[in-house]
Amino acid sequence: MSTTMPKAAEITRKWYILDAAEKPLGRTAAVAASILRGKIKPTFAPNADCGDHVIIINAEKAILTGKKLEQKVYRHHSGWVGGLKEIKYSKLMKENPEKAMMLAVKGMLPDTTIGRTALTRCRIFKGAEHTHAAQKPQAWTL
Repeated sequence: MSTTMPKAAEITRKWYILDAAEKPLGRTAAVAASILRGKIKPTFAPNADCGDHVIIINAEKAILTGKKLEQKVYRHHSGWVGGLKEIKYSKLMKENPEKAMMLAVKGMLPDTTIGRTALTRCRIFKGAEHTHAAQKPQAWTL
């Protein structure tokens, strides 16, 4: 028995829809990251980009369990002295739930060129409507 290595020309990419309504943010992000990496495929190889496209809808209805909504903080630094910016997840989920979901998915992908390329195939929408009906996405069941 021989091992087959996926080639870039042979990879077919499907489109999947994940509904984040009333589901934990991290669980939805973990499933999305697995699909984006291609780990659901039998031809997965860690050194090849063989993942699919993911559409996440209802990002504003995703929930954070425990006290994360009040205690969890997103921090980033501008690189300048005193440039630390902080925003609580209660405010982030209210104002920009797409960014909160994108940060969760980004944290579950590797910090390599494959991970950055995989993140470009992730589309996140606040509500139930999306603009990718022409791609005929399939609903992902957990």
